[in-house]
Amino acid sequence: MARTTSINAALVARAQTVLSLAAFGSAFAIGCYLHYRKIVKNGVAGWPQEWLPSVSATIGDWYPERNVFQLLIALTAAPRFAILFLTFNLHGSSSLFAFGLLRTLLCGGWVYVTSSDDGLVHDVCMVLYIVMNVPWMAGSILMSKGRGVRRLRTAIALTFFGTIAPLVYWYLQHKVHRIPGAYSYYAIFEWSLILFDVLFDAIAEKELREQGVQITLGAQGSPTKLMASSSSPNPTAKIQPAPKAETTAPSVQAPAKSKSAKQSKKEKEQSQKHEEVVQRSDGALKDALETALAPATVSASSIGPVGAEADASWRSPVCFISDVYRAFVFWSLFTALIPTLFYFSIWELGIAGAETALFALLTPTLLSTTPFFLPSTPKSAPSANKTDDETGIHIPTWYAMLRTRRGQVVAYLVQYAALLAFLSNSPSVRLGVVFVAVSAMTAREVVLWAGLVEGEGEKEGHGWGYWSAVSVSAFVVASGLKGVNHGNNPIWPFIDPKNGGWNKTGLVFAALSLLEFATRPLSTSSSSAKASTPPVKTVTPTPSALSTLITTSLPLGSLLFSMHNLLQDPSTFVAASWTGWENRAPRGPMPHIFGVVTLVFVASGAALGIALSSKSHPFASSTNFRLRTLGSFVSLRSPAWWIVGAGGAYGMFKQRNWEGYSASLVLAFFLASIAPAVLENAAEVAGGSHFAIDCAKEDDDEGEQAKRARNVAKVYASAMFVYILLNLASIFTVAYAFVPGGWVFRERTDVVLTTQHLLLAPFFSWPGLRSLRKTDSPAAVSQGSRTSQTTKRYAFITLTLIAVFSLIFTIFRLPLTPPKPHKQGKTDKRLFNAGIWTVHFGFDNEGHDSQRGMRELIRDMELDVVGLLETDLQRTAFGHRDLTRVLVEDLGYYVDIGPGPNSHTWGAVLLSKFPIINTTHHLLPSPHGELAPAIEAVLDVHGTEITVIVAHNGQEEDKLDRELQSTELARIMRASPRPVVFLGYVVTRVHALRPNPYEIMTKDGNVHDIDKDDKDRWCEYIFYRGLYRTSYARLSRGIITDTELQVGQFVLPKFNHTVVDESQEARYRRSKKEVLGVEHWFPMEYYGKQNKGGKNGHYYHVFYTPLYYLLPEGAVV
Repeated sequence: MARTTSINAALVARAQTVLSLAAFGSAFAIGCYLHYRKIVKNGVAGWPQEWLPSVSATIGDWYPERNVFQLLIALTAAPRFAILFLTFNLHGSSSLFAFGLLRTLLCGGWVYVTSSDDGLVHDVCMVLYIVMNVPWMAGSILMSKGRGVRRLRTAIALTFFGTIAPLVYWYLQHKVHRIPGAYSYYAIFEWSLILFDVLFDAIAEKELREQGVQITLGAQGSPTKLMASSSSPNPTAKIQPAPKAETTAPSVQAPAKSKSAKQSKKEKEQSQKHEEVVQRSDGALKDALETALAPATVSASSIGPVGAEADASWRSPVCFISDVYRAFVFWSLFTALIPTLFYFSIWELGIAGAETALFALLTPTLLSTTPFFLPSTPKSAPSANKTDDETGIHIPTWYAMLRTRRGQVVAYLVQYAALLAFLSNSPSVRLGVVFVAVSAMTAREVVLWAGLVEGEGEKEGHGWGYWSAVSVSAFVVASGLKGVNHGNNPIWPFIDPKNGGWNKTGLVFAALSLLEFATRPLSTSSSSAKASTPPVKTVTPTPSALSTLITTSLPLGSLLFSMHNLLQDPSTFVAASWTGWENRAPRGPMPHIFGVVTLVFVASGAALGIALSSKSHPFASSTNFRLRTLGSFVSLRSPAWWIVGAGGAYGMFKQRNWEGYSASLVLAFFLASIAPAVLENAAEVAGGSHFAIDCAKEDDDEGEQAKRARNVAKVYASAMFVYILLNLASIFTVAYAFVPGGWVFRERTDVVLTTQHLLLAPFFSWPGLRSLRKTDSPAAVSQGSRTSQTTKRYAFITLTLIAVFSLIFTIFRLPLTPPKPHKQGKTDKRLFNAGIWTVHFGFDNEGHDSQRGMRELIRDMELDVVGLLETDLQRTAFGHRDLTRVLVEDLGYYVDIGPGPNSHTWGAVLLSKFPIINTTHHLLPSPHGELAPAIEAVLDVHGTEITVIVAHNGQEEDKLDRELQSTELARIMRASPRPVVFLGYVVTRVHALRPNPYEIMTKDGNVHDIDKDDKDRWCEYIFYRGLYRTSYARLSRGIITDTELQVGQFVLPKFNHTVVDESQEARYRRSKKEVLGVEHWFPMEYYGKQNKGGKNGHYYHVFYTPLYYLLPEGAVV
């Protein structure tokens, strides 16, 4: 008989641990002995400020430590791969094996490609290796066999991931702030990660030893196998021989049951059946006695939708308020994801990679899976003498966890982490937190929408109708609070208290609402039903994929996008209809005043949608055939109602001013009215006829759960995918120049609007689509779609309160007096300050809203006329914000918000302390690049009409565009018979000859540069004609934007006088400020430098002082 050799598998794990520690330890020892001062040195400092070498410098920079390290790591590969196969055979998890394999390959990436070879590849592999440790460590913990093994792995994993935070902190101190010595502290945590990583893998030795895993090797032709013995010290189980092979190939077999165990199996089964019969008999007797002796109770349906006890009916409105607030948090974070991630796209002016965070909305696809795709049950079922800790724990699917109240609460806690993101000044940290929070939130919310959470179903009055009413009411609340808070949702992660956020207050209310949800009692009727009524087994209907996609997912995805893109902010429709001023009055509604009108229409539409069930119409119960026919025609699912909405969309897009706004109100009412029904329709298809099934019953088998999970995933994941596509398409209509293939979407808002409205059409009762609908039983439908009168009453009260609240705030903020110039009454001279500022879409350098930071500097500089560029934020990418709200309401300005979002520009705004007589919006020639906006305004400045032009030219890459745009601007300035001030973004060098914009605009436009000797300019320029320029200043951007603020001071000649001398000598009579009157001075507190002086990070730069000029001799002012 051939000789065989058995090896304890635990020794393989020990070999891996010893070799790993030897590799890193030897590299550290040799490196410190031979090249200590070289490996502690970095790009910031060296010895003695730096005293501990990093892992990268130790293992990859010098001979011989690098070579010794790589040799030992190569030897580690064999036991490392062997451990992967051993754990795979022990646990039976192919996904865990795949994560482990990828993790191992990434380890080879950062080990053999050192930072000195390719720093980027090394860092990427290192980061991805840490990321792969998340599923590897979590999966290993969940699949662990043995309580001691699980505890050790949990402790080490928590320590490992807890080390990452200080690691990142010290890395930023070194890389960003360049603090000497910081890299050594970073190295402490880097080496700690290595140690914890090795120790985590070392636990495999303990697990393999406790499970008695042996590797048996034999000669050719004899069995060669791997044995996983029983827990007994001398296993006697016989292993089936492996097939013959040319080479030794280990195979795996779980321990066979002993003969005695087989013999006693039948006896045990009989005993268990007998015990079950006795228990059922005893349980039935106990239930009967409890029912007979229990005091009378009032059913849940008689006291309201919450199902509370009769003496606790107060809980019904409390539950509704709590549910609405949690839904408000959902909509707040749902609308915050895209602005949070597009901060990076804005700075990159292209795809930055952060866009992948949109995948957070697709987590419903994972509902039918387990965490990290691990098997839901251990490889072998527990035997009589093995506990769960010895065989591995049962791993539920995400759906199984989220359908329980405990799972919902845990998901809420993860979601609420985003409410704390405002504490970080790092946009990357905030995006990471928001991504995780939205991932958990989306999967959690769709299960709740579908009415599949135990204790939150129809028996508690929380059917589809209830959750649709709650969600729509919360959306209107979010829209109203956003309008009240100057266009910013008060709990957005990128809004902090200094920028108008109510983050701490919102977090407190979130905690209270979650506490109420977690402690909410189940209904009496539900409890009694469990005790007395046998479970009813029904089969969840499975609609076809085509039916689900066409009649459910497409309308839901389009609705979510329409609500987000059109209804999120009450001023969006006003901005779309805006065309400017005429005869000292606006041609249409003002955004900061008429936004509340939009909100009233949205609230009214939502109230109508909640009042009318998605399955019925006003005359559904009538016995009169004509009334029923009329009711089906006026139903919210009637094709006629869809046509009304289509008419509103067409009018909103094609018309402007009051006509366009009126059509927008029709569209707003239409979208809000169908929102409850569309949400109910999706819940019906996703949840199926589940109301006859108690979700909390243990006999609801896993197959039925998996079917429901797939239904929910199919409906909501498809809808979210449609939502994402529509969002990207709408953004590309204006950002086409910065994305590959974006030209297809250039200025095609009409196509996007048409598409989103067509996608809503399958929801309606078109005759041709009836065959695609899969309806449930009438009883189930009537229960699931029913919205109780109590719920409707609560929803109506909520919608009314938010509309009245918004109206009161709007009236309260209306100006009591017209705007006044800063110098009015302080001097006899007719002077004014004008400034130009490119505000980078209202995001400061930390990713926060910049309105209040802008307000401080504009107020201090006493600007009477302000041009703001890159201001069209009425898109999902920018949060549908109005950058002028704070400035108009706090500082008092007349405003022209420029071309609207349907003009496909980046936006331009004019703010004026002087009355606006007339404005004209121009879309400058842009054959290749982005559309360039311009505002031509006539202002009444101290009784004299002057022309002010605010414009944003195209980018440097589009030379033809810039030439054509500059030519058009020069024509506009030359044609004006009035004094002219140009405030714009030009993109040209000073004195650059044509076809560059500078010469075209100054010569053809017949205007003067504010200072021809200021040659350190590229983007922003101020030109003028027919005025005296007396001061000029350039202020650093601080953290507000990526561009400075330029300010010029101008003086008008006295009435009936003109400019006397416009020669270069007369215009450049430079002076010190003391020679001029105090009224010409700019604020003193802004003198300083980058690290000293100034205010709020702003200071006079380039010249480090404003420039002052004397008036020409003979000037009469």
